[in-house]
Amino acid sequence: MIDSGPDFRYQMLRAGVRKLDAIVLTHEHKDHLAGMDDVRAFNFRQDEPMDVFATSRVQETVIREFAYVFSAAHYPGLPRIKLIEIENKPFRVGTLQFQPIEVMHYKLPVFGYRIGDFTYITDAKTIPEEEKKKVKGSKVLVLNALQKEAHLSHLTLDEAVALARELKAERTYLTHISHKLGKHAEIAAQLPPGIQLAYDGLVLEL
Repeated sequence: MIDSGPDFRYQMLRAGVRKLDAIVLTHEHKDHLAGMDDVRAFNFRQDEPMDVFATSRVQETVIREFAYVFSAAHYPGLPRIKLIEIENKPFRVGTLQFQPIEVMHYKLPVFGYRIGDFTYITDAKTIPEEEKKKVKGSKVLVLNALQKEAHLSHLTLDEAVALARELKAERTYLTHISHKLGKHAEIAAQLPPGIQLAYDGLVLEL
């Protein structure tokens, strides 16, 4: 799972996930962390701590926001989390290799990830040229597109479409969408071939 947003529990139930090997975090904002407490169900089923991959900076926030998880006095039934530090270097989660892609969320570095032919980027406003090279050649790109109006720390719809064209993935799905973007059908009709809106429950096959 990439990130554990506020509806993490619902997402797992909706998708019928019975086993979860790890959570890989992109950054420390609450909308990407708030569901972390619900790993306890997987702790119970799998009888082991949940591996959580994150940079040292993001780990600091996890420890602060979920201090009770890391307390010396561990109450039975609390989530069990094993933090694993990552940097802007490839790392493995089971059989999958993750290639971090460092993007900028205004002034905050955020990790996107490339896994094989699939690249996931959230909360980006700009991407350094060296990091763009890691994305090129992806068959599927997931990219944030918050709204039409200019925004300090997120790509707008036009910026996301332009970046998708530059990166030349075979298919691009726009996500991290706010209610300000507009209705799905109306926006979808405006998008060029190969670029479409993501939606809850979307399943991609590579």
